[in-house]
Parts: sequence; C-alpha cells; structure tokens
Amino acid sequence: MYDALSADYDRFVNWQGRLAIELPFIIEKLGEAQAKLILDAATGTGMHAIALAQCGFAASGADLSKGMIERARVNARSAGVQVRFETAGFGQLVKVFGKHTFDGMLCLGNSLPHLLSLPELSVALVDFANCLRKGGLLLIQNRNFDAVMAQHERWMEPQSHSEGETEWVFQRFYDFDPDGLLTFNMVTLKRIGRAGWSQSTTSSRLRPLLNDELVSCLEAVGFMSVKTFGDMAGTAFDPETSPNLVVLAKS
Repeated sequence: MYDALSADYDRFVNWQGRLAIELPFIIEKLGEAQAKLILDAATGTGMHAIALAQCGFAASGADLSKGMIERARVNARSAGVQVRFETAGFGQLVKVFGKHTFDGMLCLGNSLPHLLSLPELSVALVDFANCLRKGGLLLIQNRNFDAVMAQHERWMEPQSHSEGETEWVFQRFYDFDPDGLLTFNMVTLKRIGRAGWSQSTTSSRLRPLLNDELVSCLEAVGFMSVKTFGDMAGTAFDPETSPNLVVLAKS
C-alpha cells in the first residue's frame, strides 16, 4: 500500500499544519528527556525527522516501504539537511542502527496497528527498547481505537490538494472484518483541469490497538513511566472522545 502511496503522500498530508501542531509537543518532550539522537520509526516520507534536523536534532528515519524512503531522501535533500534514512521495518531497527544508539524514538501516524498480532507487537517494542539508551524516550501516536471500535467509526474526513490545474481528493475508511481486524482503505481521486476523475484504491490490514493493551505491552517488555495523552497537544486521554492515543514511555 505505502509504496503505491509514496508519490502522493505529501499531497495527502498537510505538513505545514500538522507539524505546527505536533512539533512543539515533540520537541518539548524530547527536551525534557535530554534527547538529541532521534530515530523516527515508520518515518514515511521523513517529514518529522527532517523537521527535527532543522531544529538541531541528530535525526534518522526508517520505514519498511522503499518508496517512502526514496521520497524521504528526496525531501531531505530539498530541505538541505542531513538525515539518515534506511529501509527497515519493526523488529529490524537494532540490526540496522545498532544497540542503544538513540536518546529518543518516535513512532507516529498510526503505524503500530499495522502489526497484526500480539507477538509481532512485542517483537517491535523489544526492538524499540534495544535501540534506546537506558532512560531513552519513546513517543507513540496511534488513532484512538477504543473509540473507533466502540462507535464503529468507519469514515475519516476527506483531504484535498491542488497543484496548478491538477486536483486530488483522498478518502479513507475502515472495513470491520469478521476476525476482529480492520481493513484500512484509501481512495485517491485525481483530475486535470475539467477532465473526468480517475480513481485508485489501496488497502492495508490493521489490528485495532487499544490503550490498555499497548500500555501493558510496553510495561511487559520493560518500559517505565508510561503516560498517555489524547492528542499531540498533551490533553488527557479519553477513550470515548480523544482523536488519538499518544503514549510516552522510558526505556
């Protein structure tokens, strides 16, 4: 799915608006942890890592999608910053970057729910812990699946983008599958001028990762001082109303 999306992903995300909201919270928490060497796991097109590099952090990024990493490297060159980007998925990070290398780690954008079983999640969290120095900070941002599952929230707000005469519309929605997992779908509509719309659909399966399970798994693999928030502004987590589940933990 994400190789297919890589060419248009930066059109789908309003990075100026998103980073304006999220970066102050991220920088505040990294500063409190005295974290300078940062790994952005599931970095996508690398925009968080690039923004941190522009703020003086030594940032690296990893993603399972080769297409996303290629785009991230282009973005870093365009921004004029040095960021190491490597193709590596969850469970592979310590092999690529080394043990106890980083002061802080990010895992943003609803990435962990792509792990479809509890054993896969545990392997990923152990990998995170092994990448961090003792006392290093882990910051996770997921969708609030407590609310999604309780309320069967299928549709997400569409996003649009235009460049010259070309327009894009991105529509995301879930299918609630019989096995308890979700199928995450994105429909991309595109047209040039007054021509008709073309359309394509990509999909990926997700495991709805709930608050209690994530906190328990973090503690089970040795993370400490686990704190939860409802968004990247640091508001309290409410399982019924929060848009996100944001988790901070120390290795």
